[in-house]
Amino acid sequence: MSRTATNAVLIVPLVASLLMIAPFSIDAYLPSFQAIASEFNVPQAAMQQTLSLYLWFFGGMMLIHGPLTDAFGRKRMAILFLSIYALASIAAALASNLNELMLARIVQGIAAGAGVVIGRALVRDLFEGATAQRVMSNITLVFAIAPAIAPIIGGALDAAYGWRAVFWFLSGFAVVSLLGAAGWMPETITRANRQPFAVGFVLKSYGKALRHAPFMGLTLVFALLFSGMFLYIAASPQIMLNHLAQTPTDFWKFFVPLVVGLIIGSRISNVLASRFAPLRTVSVGIALAALAVLFNLSQALYFQTPVAVPPVISSGLVWWTVMPIMVYAMGMATAMPSLNLMGLDYIPAQRGLASALQGFAQMTLAGLVSAVAVAWLAEQIVWLAWGMAALWLVAALIWWAWLRFAPRLGFASERPPVHAS
Repeated sequence: MSRTATNAVLIVPLVASLLMIAPFSIDAYLPSFQAIASEFNVPQAAMQQTLSLYLWFFGGMMLIHGPLTDAFGRKRMAILFLSIYALASIAAALASNLNELMLARIVQGIAAGAGVVIGRALVRDLFEGATAQRVMSNITLVFAIAPAIAPIIGGALDAAYGWRAVFWFLSGFAVVSLLGAAGWMPETITRANRQPFAVGFVLKSYGKALRHAPFMGLTLVFALLFSGMFLYIAASPQIMLNHLAQTPTDFWKFFVPLVVGLIIGSRISNVLASRFAPLRTVSVGIALAALAVLFNLSQALYFQTPVAVPPVISSGLVWWTVMPIMVYAMGMATAMPSLNLMGLDYIPAQRGLASALQGFAQMTLAGLVSAVAVAWLAEQIVWLAWGMAALWLVAALIWWAWLRFAPRLGFASERPPVHAS
């Protein structure tokens, strides 16, 4: 087995575990929303804030994690922030009121962002070209397991031991990831390649990245596509418990199909990596998402009509609601590796910083969706369908503009150039 193949065998599960902390932190406690709200005597809107605060601090701290990992190394920062995350999860498990839980969730968000930043940057540090895309696709495949098993584990723990057991589980997962990072993570940033961690330099670097139109275009396309899916993830308690009259242990009906879509999409991306330019892969992903949006709007509008729905369809309403989300996830997972890697190639000397900005845009928009859009749209499933359609449309328009104008700005249309930042 070659050294590159050996590295891939070790890196895929390691990076996947770092990335899985984020969806575990989001999805594992969703089945416990009603139980937590009942114990603390707070409304569901307050529970949404525990999700939004996590996402905002998760995304915001990425802007710090990126320069930190470029300055002090990937491995050292991974060990530090995994330790902080484990302690924050213990604090959440011991929370005696909503304010304490919110504070613990904020610290979880502060720490969890490091895993995403380090994981993405590590892949691009170690691998090139189509190999990097295949490795990222394999990581997406493993990472996709998290949204499926997290609510299943969370629902089972909540039913058996109460909602606090969910946060004890998250603490244990962080410890296992920490041991993996300490034992297996290579340090890819040598002292000669480290960037200074100075406020002026960091702000100047972020300013340059924000003004880099092609990089920001790719970043926004993925953030918008992800938010279209996250709209449904954040609204899943209302969808499953209120609209579809399911129980906390039924959340697998929502998340397993979603993850099947992510897995299929990662396989499509893997196959296309060695056959087509990355931009072709992105276009295929956006086209699949377009089919999902049309499917979703059609089924939502049909079930909103006053005409009685046939019993055979009514009994399968959960699956009619979830299937278009699965197809949408497939399209997003097809486009995601190429969007992320093309973006990182624009800023090769500061991939940690570039990865941080990608994650910040993704999580900030997802936080806004959770805090604002879910509150407005979750009252009706058809409103959620229109919300997904709007997010996809903006992403598609930006992608069209990127394809048209990136070459005119001096950037190759087939593959982003590698150049010093």
